[in-house]
Amino acid sequence: MAVPTFVDRVTLHVSAGRGGNGVASVHREKFKPLGGPDGGNGGPGGSVILRVDPDVTTLLDYHHSPKRRAEHGGHGAGAHRNGAHGADLVLPVPDGTVVTDRQGHLLADLVGPGTELVVAQGGRGGLGNAALASAKRKAPGFALLGEPGDELEIVLELKVVADIGLVGFPSAGKSSLIAAISRARPKIADYPFTTLVPNLGVVSAGDTTFTVADVPGLIEGASEGRGLGHDFLRHIERCAAIVHVVDTASIEPGRNPVDDLDVIENELTRYGGLEDRPRLVALNKVDVPDGRDIAGFVVEELRERGLRVFEVSAASGEGLRELTFAMAGIVEAARAAKPVVEATRIVLRPPSADGSDTFTVTETADGWQVRGEKPERWVRQTDFSNDEAVGFLADRLNRLGVETRLAELGAQEGDAVLIGDPDNAVVFDFKPGLDAAAEILSRRGEDQRFDESRPAARRRRAIEEAMGDRAEGETRADVARRLDRPETHGPQSYEIGGADDPDWAEEDPGR
Repeated sequence: MAVPTFVDRVTLHVSAGRGGNGVASVHREKFKPLGGPDGGNGGPGGSVILRVDPDVTTLLDYHHSPKRRAEHGGHGAGAHRNGAHGADLVLPVPDGTVVTDRQGHLLADLVGPGTELVVAQGGRGGLGNAALASAKRKAPGFALLGEPGDELEIVLELKVVADIGLVGFPSAGKSSLIAAISRARPKIADYPFTTLVPNLGVVSAGDTTFTVADVPGLIEGASEGRGLGHDFLRHIERCAAIVHVVDTASIEPGRNPVDDLDVIENELTRYGGLEDRPRLVALNKVDVPDGRDIAGFVVEELRERGLRVFEVSAASGEGLRELTFAMAGIVEAARAAKPVVEATRIVLRPPSADGSDTFTVTETADGWQVRGEKPERWVRQTDFSNDEAVGFLADRLNRLGVETRLAELGAQEGDAVLIGDPDNAVVFDFKPGLDAAAEILSRRGEDQRFDESRPAARRRRAIEEAMGDRAEGETRADVARRLDRPETHGPQSYEIGGADDPDWAEEDPGR
């Protein structure tokens, strides 16, 4: 199996690093067993960055290793020690790399040395309990988890950044022309489709230095997939000018320079986007007697079309100086009109689920679907094995207005609430009224609001509410008895141990 040496299109799977988890820790020292929370935060995960490197000319490395992952962030620790930052993964790419997603949507066009694209953002680190402490929650018994980093598949497509593009039929002499005007040494042979990859050469003409690239295998029907040209036409999209290399000494029957030029122009038109580029015509192989005669027949016809025509020979060097200086003049004019390209840093920030920082609630067959950047991020940060962390999540969602919005839409207690992507959502049972901004006095990691059976607490609250409308002379014990026996109201008089004594049971001694 042949090993490719030039790759200009690859599919790359990139994964950013996960953020480290925060830690729940309490400071302890001699004579001070509970010195307050001191859990550190988790470190952020590393990002995946594409950076234009002028020394890289192919995507071959990513053809062999299509999966790349950045480093995870470190977990927090006690004594306010934060986790380490995950190292970013920098992937060098050639100048002129176009980045798209699998659906073909353009993400970035990387042009200019040093230009960067943060294609996958590292996950945030989770907060430790020291960062979560507040005046109302002095000793949190939980910490937040780190968020996963972005993970996606991208397509890298190389469009060579050349100043001049050479087009023409196979064996027209494009590779020979590049070898004659530069130090490039492409493979040259006398059979079609010798060149299988674009060749790039550096040419100097006076004080101007520019690059020349050819498009191999361009034949009739290339725009529809015939030959090799359809794979490489993208490489002349950035060229300042196009040079038609026409074979004047072809021995194939039915071929002539004018028809060859018309065929290639038709393919460029059907490919699209190249109509505004200046054209030069190089009638090649005039060192051959028949070639010089044929060139003399067609040169005036081509010039009448408004084309600049040069009779050249890549073998003898005839006419190459005039051709290279004509190329240099076009390149200088294009560079003068082109704005200066500075290295930029692009960060991909996917929009939130609803396109804003708020949230949406929709009713589905599975329950109430909640989508939004904040609710989904908070769910990812929550340790669901810790009741107090779940209670903290409930408070955050309530403050955001999720509970109120659900109630307005008609959600009933016990309805299913799904937060996140429908294929991987976290499901809750709707239970309104769970809000406790004050410190919860319970064992660490627990939340009393999630205890289903608390009759004593409910009875105390009911007595406190009823004390406001008690009758004159009615004591707290009278209010409690009235709640147990609604038919009684006001102070009660009875003989202790008698039949009316509510605190005397039938089986008590002396009854």
